Amino acid sequence: MAATAQHDPAITKLWLRTYDEPGFIYRSVSTRPPRDCTPEEIPVIDLGRMFGDITDRRKLASEILHAAETSGFFYIKNHGVPESAIAGVHQEANKFFHLPDEVKLSVKADPAVSFYGYQGPGTRRVVPEAATDRRESFNFHYEPRFDPLHQGHLADIPEDVREHIPKDSYIWNDIGLPDFQTELTAYWQNCLALARRLVRILALGLDLPEDYFDRVTTYPGGDLTINFYPGHGDRPAERQGEVELNAHTDLQILTLLWQSEGRGLQILNPQNEWIFAPPIPGTFVVNIGDFLMRLTNDRLKSTVHRVKQNGKDDRYSFAFFFGFNFNEKCGVVPTCVSESNPAKYQPATCGELIAKRLAAVQQSET
Repeated sequence: MAATAQHDPAITKLWLRTYDEPGFIYRSVSTRPPRDCTPEEIPVIDLGRMFGDITDRRKLASEILHAAETSGFFYIKNHGVPESAIAGVHQEANKFFHLPDEVKLSVKADPAVSFYGYQGPGTRRVVPEAATDRRESFNFHYEPRFDPLHQGHLADIPEDVREHIPKDSYIWNDIGLPDFQTELTAYWQNCLALARRLVRILALGLDLPEDYFDRVTTYPGGDLTINFYPGHGDRPAERQGEVELNAHTDLQILTLLWQSEGRGLQILNPQNEWIFAPPIPGTFVVNIGDFLMRLTNDRLKSTVHRVKQNGKDDRYSFAFFFGFNFNEKCGVVPTCVSESNPAKYQPATCGELIAKRLAAVQQSET
């Protein structure tokens, strides 16, 4: 494959970081221009049945599992997140990213502590050979005080969970936007509730009890990243269409992505071609993460994706990354192993794998 990639002008090499040793893999990727996805490649799935009876929920689970086993990506509609919550965080994101740099830098992420807070353009590199990402973002992590499941009862948090709770509350310092924290946490709460429901549907699809994963979603990984991709504007022609977010896979169980108008998100399909997943009004894009692929013995697909800003207008996206409790060790689920298909992975915690990847990313950036 490597030799073909070197001699075929329609093929290039894509260098990707993995969560296991040796740490990097190569993919041979088509250099043909991206095209729009087809409905078969990235289907739109109606979540209305999620609130129906067990027969409805099993049918929904079958649809989601098919998409997760093939492309690893799908759209969801009738997801239950209010348009008002989306509009609120969109409005605050627009205000935040147009603040003066010195204000945004007052809540700058400190990589020595965590990746939460503001990160400016040119500050991140997924692998050493890649260019730095050009997007701006603001990130925050799961905090039990915002989780309706716990209603602020922080004294009840188990000791082995406390070490995973962020201590970088400075990211909520006063930046002159009185509704910023309120709108972001309200949106985050909606995504958290939706992700917990989706994991129950995934359990049904894997022929597991519906509540199989409940015990590992009590203090879950739940990161919200709001992204800003400035429009081309007066960018020179040779720099238009640059990669704004380099090719990668997501780390945890699943990602819920809202995107504003304009193409940007590109998926690497099974034929190693880039395809657009354009925004569809009223939907989220959902994709499977590395940890869920691992727990299903590679049955579900964690798919490579990237972002290119292809328009003159500013583009926003809000990514909610959902994972299991960082302190819970999880192995391959019993319905994904057999005598002929033994477990490929040893039990691990979501926290271990994330720490490993983030440490490697830090090394790439130095």
